[in-house]
Amino acid sequence: MRSAGRATMTAMSDAAERRAELERRAAEWRGCQKCALAAGRTQVVVGAGNPDAGLMFVGEAPGFHEDRQGIPFVGQAGKLLESLLGEIGLSRDRVYIANVLKCRPPGNRDPQPDEIDACEEHLFAQVELIQPRVICTLGNFATKLLSGQPYGITRVHGKPQPHRIGSVELVLYPIFHPAAALYTPSMLDTLRADFAQLPELLAAQRGHCSSDIAGMPGEQRLDQVASGWCQLHMHGATI
Repeated sequence: MRSAGRATMTAMSDAAERRAELERRAAEWRGCQKCALAAGRTQVVVGAGNPDAGLMFVGEAPGFHEDRQGIPFVGQAGKLLESLLGEIGLSRDRVYIANVLKCRPPGNRDPQPDEIDACEEHLFAQVELIQPRVICTLGNFATKLLSGQPYGITRVHGKPQPHRIGSVELVLYPIFHPAAALYTPSMLDTLRADFAQLPELLAAQRGHCSSDIAGMPGEQRLDQVASGWCQLHMHGATI
């Protein structure tokens, strides 16, 4: 019991340290001048939500409303995202939401390669500090950046991909950006179907971090984790 208590205290301390570092980095990023977008922004949109979340969403870039409020996904696409989360029993305060770019591109145009290069280290640092079990990439830009693969969202949506970002072992789960359903209403059914897989995917990943597995002898613990990854692959995790 004493060793378990010490482990719990260590985990709590680690989480507190990660939260503090995320806040420190966020304050630093709000003054970022690394690309030309700094000249036209109202403010840097770092991210929002639970810094200890098991589920992280990564979109493309802030839009008009996000640029004004400093919070990601507060426009129509954000309202749809909240609705889809509600349908699977989640709310935005239980997840973490960020974007590939932290500043709004002029006219909401697509991110440019130099802008992505300038901003990607901020996103990768967020992943390292939040340590999500699942990252849901919204659309092409987030999916290609975080997967390191050229495949478009139409090909890979709804297919979990075991992945490593820095020191974090996780699953990438690409889906269409909610904005796509605003322009193409028939896309809403596809979004709902992909969202419907998230609870099972999160439960599978949560099992890898459970206290039961953590308390197993080393070889048995590795077997359990390996078994979990195999189940993901059997359900179409590989491309």
